Amino acid sequence: MVSRSRKTGPPSTDTRSSETEPSPAERYAAARRRAEVDRSELGQFRELLGFPLDEFQIDACQALERGSGVLVAAPTGAGKTVVGEFAVHLALASGRKAFYTTPIKALSNQKYSDLVRRYGADRVGLLTGDTTINGEAPVVVMTTEVLRNMLYAGSTTLQGLGFVVMDEVHYLADRFRGPVWEEVIIHLTDDVQLVSLSATVSNAEEFGDWLATVRGDTTVVVSEHRPVPLGQHVLVRGDLLDLYAGHVDPTDPGVDPPINPDLTHLLRRSNREEPGQGRRGPGDRGYRGRGGARPGGGGARPGGGRPTPRFAVVDALDRDGLLPAIVFIFSRAGCQGAVQQCLAAGVRLTSPAEQSEIRRIVEERCAAVPPEDLDVLGYWEFSDALSRGVAAHHAGMLPLFKETVEDLFSRGLVKVVFATETLALGINMPARSVVMEKLVKWDGSNHVDVTPGEYTQLTGRAGRRGIDTEGHAVVVAHPGLDPVQLAGLASKRLYPLRSSFRPTYNMAVNLVAQVGRDRARDVLETSFAQFQADRGVVGLARQAQGHAEALEGYARAMVCHQGDFAEYAALRREIAAREKDLTRAEAQARRAEVARTLEGLRVGDVLEIPVGRRSGHAVVIDPGGDGGFDGPRPTVLTVDRQVRKLTVADVGTGVRTVGFLRVPKGFTARVPAARRDLAAALRSSVGADRGPTRKDRPKGGQCAAADDAELAALRRRLRAHPCHSCPDREEHARWAERWARLAGEHDALVARIAGRTGSIAAVFDRICDVLQRLGYLEQTSDDAGRSVLQVTDDGRWLRRLYAENDLLLAECLRRGVFDELDAPGLAAAVSTLVYRSRRDDQGEPRIPGGPNSRLGVALDATVRAWSELDDLETAHKVETIQPLDAGLVEAVHRWAAGRSLDAVLKGSELSAGDFVRWCKQVIDVLDQVSQAAPHQRVRDTARQAVEALRHGVVAYSSV
Repeated sequence: MVSRSRKTGPPSTDTRSSETEPSPAERYAAARRRAEVDRSELGQFRELLGFPLDEFQIDACQALERGSGVLVAAPTGAGKTVVGEFAVHLALASGRKAFYTTPIKALSNQKYSDLVRRYGADRVGLLTGDTTINGEAPVVVMTTEVLRNMLYAGSTTLQGLGFVVMDEVHYLADRFRGPVWEEVIIHLTDDVQLVSLSATVSNAEEFGDWLATVRGDTTVVVSEHRPVPLGQHVLVRGDLLDLYAGHVDPTDPGVDPPINPDLTHLLRRSNREEPGQGRRGPGDRGYRGRGGARPGGGGARPGGGRPTPRFAVVDALDRDGLLPAIVFIFSRAGCQGAVQQCLAAGVRLTSPAEQSEIRRIVEERCAAVPPEDLDVLGYWEFSDALSRGVAAHHAGMLPLFKETVEDLFSRGLVKVVFATETLALGINMPARSVVMEKLVKWDGSNHVDVTPGEYTQLTGRAGRRGIDTEGHAVVVAHPGLDPVQLAGLASKRLYPLRSSFRPTYNMAVNLVAQVGRDRARDVLETSFAQFQADRGVVGLARQAQGHAEALEGYARAMVCHQGDFAEYAALRREIAAREKDLTRAEAQARRAEVARTLEGLRVGDVLEIPVGRRSGHAVVIDPGGDGGFDGPRPTVLTVDRQVRKLTVADVGTGVRTVGFLRVPKGFTARVPAARRDLAAALRSSVGADRGPTRKDRPKGGQCAAADDAELAALRRRLRAHPCHSCPDREEHARWAERWARLAGEHDALVARIAGRTGSIAAVFDRICDVLQRLGYLEQTSDDAGRSVLQVTDDGRWLRRLYAENDLLLAECLRRGVFDELDAPGLAAAVSTLVYRSRRDDQGEPRIPGGPNSRLGVALDATVRAWSELDDLETAHKVETIQPLDAGLVEAVHRWAAGRSLDAVLKGSELSAGDFVRWCKQVIDVLDQVSQAAPHQRVRDTARQAVEALRHGVVAYSSV
């Protein structure tokens, strides 16, 4: 059963007009309800809070106290976590346990601290993979993966569990980690009450219907009301203008709201007056020295007016009383550059008393950092920026530094934080205003527009409840800014929740072990992904029926009195397809000719690239391997010090070797000084003014279509067909084209319908086939002689491996790939299964000891295992295995061997924060290896590797 409650207006108050004065009977009933609430657990809970509850919070808490599961969807900052905290209160009052799950460790740490303050350290625990505190407490905060692992392992800690709070449950849409949320929801026992806390999504009712299907009675409470109204503004040349016209209510702008005419006029004038201006220099008004104009990308850019410098944005916010503020910049380098600009410009937002308090807190929090690491971590610049009230916040920072920023910002000591979008997830850092520098971000492969859902999530932090009467969302004017598009982002506050659930190898062996294959398929059919797919089939089937009716009409319209026009139209399509195939074959031949110019290159060859996006000169630093039809992908260094991998698409008509340059032995592209020196030698070699000479495209011979016998035969058949002479031939042909186009769409739609029905179970079956082929599952007979699928001994320890590359890790352990490695070697080898480089032009990684060392041999065996699994997955139409990346091998090996942080990061473009984050992920996997490896020696080595990694900056913890 699903009950629903939707709140769209502001919270109810006790002030009523005379026209709505309640009757005596209504006042008596209301008094009875208040008295019942006061006597309930909710009444006792309210006394602990010290502030009144909103109506949606009361509705959700009352449903929870009645024994119902609850889904609460409300904007950021609305106070939905109060419902989760009430679940904790109910658990303690009834003598049961409560688990409070979060998507990230930082949020777990924050919630742990909140609950300890209320209930005491003896009643609250924390489990985050690398931190275990009081794990058997009645209230335990944990990451969602920890709870999933408990469920599969049948942990005794689950005994007595009464409530599970899933904070940020909309995270189940995450492509990589989202499936864990659905696994937990599906596998929790029926007697556990589930509290799901979500951002405002447009399909909350659909999600609630699914929860009711798998969990039973569920109350859906949706509140679209922001407790603090949000104003929408644009910052143009230091002036803050409202986005909407004066008569528009910014809290409810409606569809296509009118734009502020002053804003439109100012944006147009700005673009007219400042086209294509260059960089700032010392003679420019407002230039503030190094860091004031361009560091971190803050200078002029092509295609429009000059963007407002970041320090000027801070000045404008300070002038208009909009601090504290979070400024979202979708770049780590941009965040650091913004801080440097503010420091260079002399920005200071704190009083002397605040500066002293900031320094005291920073020194206390960072006291555990060894003095020799402070310079490597940039501690002094970090501390100086904080004392001025300015900070950066991004995933590349040391966790300890990020947590210090969060603490100081929440205390009101830091006034401006330049952050990437990772800050938008869960961490409690409310601000008076949120600034967005751009409405475009890099998603890892392309520049993409910010979606309405992302805009809502990011700007949702603006407005501190109980402090601000209004929050402010500010977009900095930049080239290409369209105020109408911005209004569309700001007014569309809801976005749909889409499941990312998919079966994994670990999930398969655990399900088969617990409930058998048939029951496992039934369980997976209850996933939200399948629920959405099945609902979508209804609409698709209706669309397919419409297609079928239209096809009948088109068929009647193309009837020809001279013959079968469908047959004639098919001949025309065959001719068009053949001509297209011949054209494609010619293009492929030309591409192969270009690819041949990339073969046989040596390190040091100087190349001339005549045309294309990489035109100019470059020196080969890695010839690349066999790239198949497209040839090798050599890595080159250009004259402007850029490291690039060349492909056929980059080199136009091909490259030409014009000389040779000695590349220093031991050259690594990761060292900026090495790149600079080699690029200088390259410029000297080719000459400063020597540009590429254009190479004309080879002239082809006669078109292949002219000599193609098959094409000629088709054309003869077409001319001989009776319909060819029909006077209405082209009219019939137009209907035939429509019929063919719609028929193709119809066939694809029917295939989609077939693919969606039971799609999750079909993937599970293919996963099981792979596991059976490898011997992790086997077909046996039960006591009744029926054929059943069972988990083998190898499969039993695969059940304990939860890494993203779970099957590859299991294969490496089973084949003994890691058996001869010491602790640093094992840590380095495991890093290849975990690490994902942020760039694809890092050059060839260094292997400690060389390719013939024990580590080198193990890595080679890992690559072979990966290749075999990739082929096996391709044969079974499965796509789960992730590529290997050896970019962290040297750094992890050095750290596990006891080298200093300076020695580990020297010559690398890896930040300290990234290094710590990846090391902790390696530790998580090593912990699993220490439990699941088939040989005791490897288990012992894994434990030693964990201890070898867990020191210095990697060991720092916030709790």
